[in-house]
Amino acid sequence: MTESPSLEIIAQMQRWFAVECNNACWDLIERKERSPREDREMLYCAYAAAYHWSKTGTPLNGARAELALAHTHGLLGHANLALEYARSALEYFENHPCEDWDLAFGHAALAFAAAVASDKVDHAWHYAEARRLGEAIADPQDRAIFMDSFARIPAPRE
Repeated sequence: MTESPSLEIIAQMQRWFAVECNNACWDLIERKERSPREDREMLYCAYAAAYHWSKTGTPLNGARAELALAHTHGLLGHANLALEYARSALEYFENHPCEDWDLAFGHAALAFAAAVASDKVDHAWHYAEARRLGEAIADPQDRAIFMDSFARIPAPRE
């Protein structure tokens, strides 16, 4: 009979899976094209990352996982779920200590979700706020990462 791993080992495994699933999800999110199988894998990875962060991470990790869920559902055309996860993540970032880029990404996620939901007002407002916050990110490397990701969010139409 195999001995169960210790709680410390389980926590390490949970963290490893959270990071791996998160990274796999974002790799798929960032592709210009995905097959239906890759869309499904992206969705599974987003939920798996969120699950594993819920077992081993902080509330900040959970809010960041919700960003992946918001983007994933947005890409799949699930407007209501994209809005739900984007709003939840942004609410966390607005009310708790986080990095400057977290707030920019939160507004970008909500801009994308609003675009998917055809909400022109929220799309335009959150898009402008994401751009403003993104341009103010202190670290040049973090700013470049944000701006690269932000470039994939559709701009509001006048």
